[in-house]
Amino acid sequence: MNLLKKITLKGFKSIQSMELELQPLNVLIGANGAGKSNLVSFFKMLNEMMAGRFQQYTAMSGRASSILHFGPKITPQIEATLEFEVENGVDTYFLRLFHAANDTLIFAEETLSFLQTDYTSPRVESLGAGHLETRIPEAAEGEIVTAKTLRFLLNRCRVYHFHDTSSTSAMRQSCYVGDTRWLMPDAGNLAALLLRFRRENHSEYQKIVRTIRLIAPFFKDFVLEPDAAQRVLLNWETKDSDRVFSPHEFSDGTLRAICLITLLLQPEETRPEMIIVDEPELGLHPYALNIIADLFSQAAYHIQVLMSTQSSLLIDNFSPENIITVNLEGQASQFQRLTPSKLDTWLEEYSLGEIWEKNIIGGGPH
Repeated sequence: MNLLKKITLKGFKSIQSMELELQPLNVLIGANGAGKSNLVSFFKMLNEMMAGRFQQYTAMSGRASSILHFGPKITPQIEATLEFEVENGVDTYFLRLFHAANDTLIFAEETLSFLQTDYTSPRVESLGAGHLETRIPEAAEGEIVTAKTLRFLLNRCRVYHFHDTSSTSAMRQSCYVGDTRWLMPDAGNLAALLLRFRRENHSEYQKIVRTIRLIAPFFKDFVLEPDAAQRVLLNWETKDSDRVFSPHEFSDGTLRAICLITLLLQPEETRPEMIIVDEPELGLHPYALNIIADLFSQAAYHIQVLMSTQSSLLIDNFSPENIITVNLEGQASQFQRLTPSKLDTWLEEYSLGEIWEKNIIGGGPH
């Protein structure tokens, strides 16, 4: 498993300066407005960059003034460094974005480097502004990580938001059966992906169905039948009826749970290297939360996980070393991983969620 070992970020929204070591499982906790979602937004920006939609992302986010820490007069640029642990070394990507005319952001610098595990001199390559090269540059024998690999890693750090479960949400609409490369951020291709799993990865599909039944005992199976236009709906059936139900007849919480279960139990060939999920607890019953938390923990053996939450019940399912508190100190977000040894006495009497609610570990509103 390739790991994002460390991220250094300066000048992005409420994050004035941050250096954060990451593990396979990382859980952000903090009060409203502390900055959890801003770190998630940074990864969303990377997703849009890799897809060639950076300027569109900037415009949709309120332009550069809303992205730079307290605006361009205070912070004229954003800097970010991502260090990936890969086979035989560490692959590092650096970018610097600068405020430009019309309140936009432009690439002022973009480089990558590879340092082998024997700590020989790193190979450093400057890239064209805003474009990771898709070719493999000439390299000395043994240097296997290049711009192509960096692009692969960055492109497979994917942000998921399953918040919109309204009647017009993408997950409740039909989708093209061929759209199955990976689960879309809003689960708009959920039906197509499940249809692919049923056809090609039946054991994983059955595991997804069985897990959904733990949360929704009435659920029997999906009814995934493409129409003449090769589009498919997330139809389903119950155990006690022959009627076929539409995706509009799922409750919001059940639909979000289905999205999360599919994301976390999907086959190896479609899952990302890293998943970032903002507030997965929305609309879920406490029992469902425990199941979802267990799925996150299991997934972290195969892929890297970063999530933000405000649920003490969800936090109770994790270990202190998984938790990163986010506090707004002054006017800047501060990120701090918990030290388990400092909580031993507290954990003898209280759960981790209770300790958080008592504001012992920070990440609270006070």
